[in-house]
Amino acid sequence: MRTVCVGGGPAGLYYAILAKLRRESDDVLVVERNEPGVTFGWSVTFGEDFLDDLHRNDPVSARAIHEASLLWGDQVVLVGDARPVHLGGKYGYSIDRTRMLEVLARRAEQLGVELRFGAHAGSESDFDADLVLAADGVGSRLRARHAEHFGTTITPGRNRYVWLGTSRSFEAFTFAFERTEAGLVWFYAYPSSDEASTCIVECSPETWSGLGLDTMEPGAGVGMLEGLFARALDGHRLLEPAGGLGADPWLHFREIRNATWRRDNLVLVGDSAHTTHFGIGAGTVLAVQDSIALADAVYGAGLAAGLDTYDRVRRAELDPIQDMARRSMQFFETIDSRPVDDPVRFAYALLNRRGDQPAWQYRVHQATQIDGLRQVRRTITNARRTARAVKRSRNAPA
Repeated sequence: MRTVCVGGGPAGLYYAILAKLRRESDDVLVVERNEPGVTFGWSVTFGEDFLDDLHRNDPVSARAIHEASLLWGDQVVLVGDARPVHLGGKYGYSIDRTRMLEVLARRAEQLGVELRFGAHAGSESDFDADLVLAADGVGSRLRARHAEHFGTTITPGRNRYVWLGTSRSFEAFTFAFERTEAGLVWFYAYPSSDEASTCIVECSPETWSGLGLDTMEPGAGVGMLEGLFARALDGHRLLEPAGGLGADPWLHFREIRNATWRRDNLVLVGDSAHTTHFGIGAGTVLAVQDSIALADAVYGAGLAAGLDTYDRVRRAELDPIQDMARRSMQFFETIDSRPVDDPVRFAYALLNRRGDQPAWQYRVHQATQIDGLRQVRRTITNARRTARAVKRSRNAPA
């Protein structure tokens, strides 16, 4: 079988790896419009379930990704100059996005995948392929060519955000909120490397324009934000993306949904099929899990039946996840109406923004603010993490 993955991001590369692992004789091509090493964003964050998925499917690339990742062992909420609030029991991993792509590209080449960088794909008919993956992201050209068939809906979020980095390497996943005369401004930050972190800044459109960010030169806007977040950044700088800010770096999140993910031998994966607000940090994880689900279906039931199964089952799995992500997005869109004078209670509302916390959890959250109890909880969490890693290494295929 000949497969063409249009898009050399995590979804396209990982499906190519899985295809060769499942049937070495298959002809697999990845077409990526950018040159090697060129990507959007700073780092990818993920949890234990994702590591389990990687180790079950390809222990070689799983170990490389795990070894290149950083552990953040806590979540912290900063509200102005108030004492930091801790969200106990929360930890995860992050990896520089460029590094992740390097690992996956190298593994794909080892398995015999053809990688074609700096190449543009016009339509699926350009390839003599049995299967074409539209893994070309939010602005997917392949999806756009057949938007009516896919039943594509694109719903913009209300807030404005800009994707930056910072020279501060945060040890915890950090939410930082600052009051201004125009309203709240906040960032999400998590480590990318030992020297830098991802730092996504967000605010309401009223705050954005009230601060003059709508008319300010982008570099000056970054300077303003650096001053606003001086406490949280602890003297460190905000960093522009590798490709620069561009003329209009402030974006609206776009929620993408599709009524079907399949058209004949063309199938959508990752952000071309669905998007989830960055507030839940799941985009790359879900994209790779799409590729796993697709490979399981196609190589388990055959091409035609497998594509039907993937379209029906995986799309149904994503609906509630997108609903949850929308609730998270709406929390941030209405944040200026929420009281922040009690940072502990505000942080709990942030924790429960998807509506998935049991009623008793608030008492645990209060206890987590006590240093000794927080250390006990951290010790328990570390023990569970270690046990899970041991179990994963035992269960992974050779």
